[in-house]
Amino acid sequence: MNAVVPNLARRFRGFLPVVIDVETGGLNATKDALLEIAAVLIEITPEDLLRRGETHTYHVKPFEGANIELASLAVTGINPFHPLRPAIDEKDALTRIFKAVRDAVRRHGCKRAILVGHNASFDLGFLNAAVARADIKRSPFHPFSSFDTVTLAGAALGQTVLAKATMASGLEWDSSAAHAAAYDAERTADIFCKVCNFCQPSFLEAEQRVKSLGWVDDNNGNGNGNGSGTDPSSPVADENNP
Repeated sequence: MNAVVPNLARRFRGFLPVVIDVETGGLNATKDALLEIAAVLIEITPEDLLRRGETHTYHVKPFEGANIELASLAVTGINPFHPLRPAIDEKDALTRIFKAVRDAVRRHGCKRAILVGHNASFDLGFLNAAVARADIKRSPFHPFSSFDTVTLAGAALGQTVLAKATMASGLEWDSSAAHAAAYDAERTADIFCKVCNFCQPSFLEAEQRVKSLGWVDDNNGNGNGNGSGTDPSSPVADENNP
């Protein structure tokens, strides 16, 4: 296992950003099928710049009784019942992804993962619904907080559509590969890293400011610098909520 890199934990108050993209049979997280899921890990360079890490992606079998809208399949191009489709059960897919995420959380000295998505509430909703169906007792992801690259790209690039934001940032976009969970997740990760790196000077300035206020200073986004935890009177006393 690689050495712990505390800088990534410090960058997001102990939370590890992980990009999630799902392809589905509709828009209803509780009724419509989860058909693909991809997770892209975020890494950090020795210069404290973010970069895209490993991709973990799986085709998923529709859960029993799942609804599948033909309009959604027309967009994604997925044939859920193709005999050569290498799909696995929801629980198996989530278990594999969660293991990779938990390993990364430990490796970076973080306390929990936080979902990054393009229209993040959609991906988080389907993730949480699948966790409930699979009866997984503990997800490594924060249950309701997320980073939304629609907002980040809109603020930094003036574009909210993933394809346009990707090209506006100077990266290439392959329309023929779009609407595959892995491809969309990787482009989302690229946008997230690029915007966060652009904001690095602002982060460093803010970090010095919060240190002077005595809020957080243990290299992991926890505590008040002396190992005793954040001062209960601090505006950031509840470190479990981003």
